[in-house]
Amino acid sequence: MFHGTAATVVLLRDAPEGLQVLLLERPRNRGSFAGAWVFPGGVVDPGDYGQSADDDVELAAARQAGVRETAEETGLQLKVAELRRLSCWVPPPEAPRRYRTWFFLAPAPDGDILLSPDEHVDSVWLAPDEALERHQAGTMSLFPPTWVTLHGLLGAGTVEQALARASAAAPETYATRQLPGHVPPAMVWHGDAEYPDSADPAATFDEGTTPRDPSSRHRLIMDENRWSYERTC
Repeated sequence: MFHGTAATVVLLRDAPEGLQVLLLERPRNRGSFAGAWVFPGGVVDPGDYGQSADDDVELAAARQAGVRETAEETGLQLKVAELRRLSCWVPPPEAPRRYRTWFFLAPAPDGDILLSPDEHVDSVWLAPDEALERHQAGTMSLFPPTWVTLHGLLGAGTVEQALARASAAAPETYATRQLPGHVPPAMVWHGDAEYPDSADPAATFDEGTTPRDPSSRHRLIMDENRWSYERTC
């Protein structure tokens, strides 16, 4: 069962040293994702619906929510048309609260970051590889969707390159499963040889029925802070 829909916006900017993304630090002692560094975003509100002629009502509402949440959390004003669809994340069935979350890329407009103190306590612009290095060093806490998204941005040297790559690829759906008994812990997605055969009935996406190679991998291995993304499928 889903508790709702959410939106996440990966803000990008060009810096002299290359592509950077905006990350916000959640309060350490309260709320969801406590102490983690996240992208701007939040739950779709009723008022986000009905503001677009997009045939996909949920996706249109998620775009509106992404624009609204970005303004509330950072003070930066985006336009709906600037959001480039990247992926959709579906939590595992055992998660206590399940929000289907749409991830979007967007070029960051000029302006200072104005944090909402109830939501975040700090912000930083970082290259994707530097954020991953900080996570491995234990100085920055990331959740799997954030980590995998940053990993996917590796190799994009500019905002234009990152947006072009997203436009050229089909949006990915990550219907997450935890791999039982795996040490270290691992999360798997469609295409992995050990991904469950039955698709999550709450995930309204066709996961396909093509037989899988027993050696195929689509997973995140989480060995303490030393995480690795494996994909051969």
